[in-house]
Amino acid sequence: MKNTPFTQKHIELKAKMAEFAGYNMPISYTGINDEHAAVRNNAGVFDVSHMGEFILKGEYALDLIQRVTTNDASKLTNSKAQYSSFTNNEAGIVDDLIVYCIEENKVYMLVVNAGNIEKDWNWIASHNSPLQGGQGGAVEMHNISDKTCLLAIQGPNATKILQPLTEIDILNLKYYTFVKGKFAGVDNVLISATGYTGAGGVEIYFEDKDDNASTIWDAIFEAGKSAGIKPIGLGARDTLRLEMGYCLYGNDIDDTTSPLEAGLGWITKLNKPSSFTAKEILEKQKSEGIKRKLVGFEMIDRGIARHDYLIKDADGNTIGKVTSGTQSPSLNKAIGMGYVDVVYAGLDNEIFIEIRNNLLKAKIVKMPFS
Repeated sequence: MKNTPFTQKHIELKAKMAEFAGYNMPISYTGINDEHAAVRNNAGVFDVSHMGEFILKGEYALDLIQRVTTNDASKLTNSKAQYSSFTNNEAGIVDDLIVYCIEENKVYMLVVNAGNIEKDWNWIASHNSPLQGGQGGAVEMHNISDKTCLLAIQGPNATKILQPLTEIDILNLKYYTFVKGKFAGVDNVLISATGYTGAGGVEIYFEDKDDNASTIWDAIFEAGKSAGIKPIGLGARDTLRLEMGYCLYGNDIDDTTSPLEAGLGWITKLNKPSSFTAKEILEKQKSEGIKRKLVGFEMIDRGIARHDYLIKDADGNTIGKVTSGTQSPSLNKAIGMGYVDVVYAGLDNEIFIEIRNNLLKAKIVKMPFS
């Protein structure tokens, strides 16, 4: 297992540790419900340094990004970010990612999921070839994942706690934008507002050198001590994102699910200037209609749906499969997501989750859950 620059901090705080995407990661410190509430109501710090970061540079960097992602990166200007996805040749999702525009048309950072770093790198590299017609050339690619620290400080009070640590105005940082500057005395820190919890806050990226990790970690917890800031594990990260209806790669989306099936049509720009992988398949799906759809549901009968549980109709026929499920700490009810045949995907439709050979009633609801 790999460690992050903060692994020793987690161990000292007596976190429950486990392997995740090849890394030794904190699952919880004081309990998932307690940590979940801390983020929803105050502020919490996630170590997400296991995520992958790639730098793409050069005159044709934008062209490469346009050819491998579904969203329209040509809309990005300096200091803007964009949620997107890679699609494979069959229109399945290679990964979901965030594209950061460092220097318009020239320098971009792509942030990808930890478990997909090698796969994503190879996928982009396989498309990094001279443009047709003899123009252009290969894009300069740098995998900076192993030397990049990433902390997500999330919650309604997060920016207020962090503001004294920087002269940059982070209180008014707009959603899906970022800034670079000095933070807690460390230079060249990238601060973004692209959170995965729905609770507000920022993410901070910085180079793993000169004891930067300890300096920034300690400064954040010192600044937030009186406000009750807490370290948060991956367990609460999962319950927080699920309440918002955010997809988790490997659960709700993967190489076999298309962006349109996953409700990600809003990041699938079929009319963007340049073509991208499997665009024709997605155009066909859009015109003919998809056969299955990712939906949110809440349990009516008592029980918790888990990944891969079968979804059935009233007659016991299988109509889909659960991708994520939990007992929502904020809503105090069992919720989940899953793919169902599109004819069953209407809001308020009654479905049944097979749990230990019993069919438990649930209904399809709008996401985010409420």
